[in-house]
Amino acid sequence: MIDRHRWQHHSRRNFWHSALLLLAMGGFLALLGWVLAGSAGLWGLLVIGSLLWLFRGAVSPWMVMSMYQARPLAMSRFPALAQLVAQLSRSAGLPVVPQLFLLPHPLPNAFAVGSAERPLIALTEGALQQLQWRELAGVLAHEISHIRSNDLQVMGLADLFSRGTSLLSTLGQLLLLLNLPLWLFGWVSINGWAILLLLLAPLLSTLAQLALSRTREYDADLHAVQLTGDPEGLASALSKIERHQQGWLRRLWLPAQRVPMPSALRTHPDTSQRINRLMALKSRPDYDASDKRAMAGIHHGYWR
Repeated sequence: MIDRHRWQHHSRRNFWHSALLLLAMGGFLALLGWVLAGSAGLWGLLVIGSLLWLFRGAVSPWMVMSMYQARPLAMSRFPALAQLVAQLSRSAGLPVVPQLFLLPHPLPNAFAVGSAERPLIALTEGALQQLQWRELAGVLAHEISHIRSNDLQVMGLADLFSRGTSLLSTLGQLLLLLNLPLWLFGWVSINGWAILLLLLAPLLSTLAQLALSRTREYDADLHAVQLTGDPEGLASALSKIERHQQGWLRRLWLPAQRVPMPSALRTHPDTSQRINRLMALKSRPDYDASDKRAMAGIHHGYWR
């Protein structure tokens, strides 16, 4: 099998990377609060942030699914799929098997909402129609890994930091404009470092949030392979999803006009990098092909 020490090394590295990025985002927010209102601003942010975090569960995962017009998937029609989700959930150690929803969209994709206690996973119609069994297993394992690692809560906290930083920056710039006449007459002084912080903090916080998202995606890919023992299945699914999302007309007629987005501005890592990392797992000498047969219910399930 794949060496456990290598997995643990990757997991620890991703954990500390995520922790440092969250710490940086929280630091930008706290620094803005201190610049605008001193210690009172810090305490105010702490109280408001704690209340928002405590009441985050007020938005039901079912409500999110209804916003996307997703409906519960009748598992009696797909017994093999129900068995697959249950097996992956047991392997991941989830206390509750996620309920599947069907999203009326032709492109293959999936996403998870909720928590480990209330997990929901949405699959698009395109995913059910266009993904092969091992590809679907890889995609579901990826989403279950997000749930197991509490990535939904981590990214929710990151989003709270980012939105708070943007709000305080906008408020600070508004106060700066209101005090501009007083500064011109020399009646008040304005700290140049404070101005620079007001301008750069939202950008830096957003870049940290994007980097955090990419780290969590890499980590979910790694854990998905742990669950399925099949890096090729997830790699094939990612490649297929990427092709469908680009659109065949665009690939056929406008291949030269594709300008790759800078990696710092992507919420997900580049698909080719994810695929290369997955396939590198298989090529390592400590990878045993028998891992692919370790979960026979996953790789030999009946589909369509």
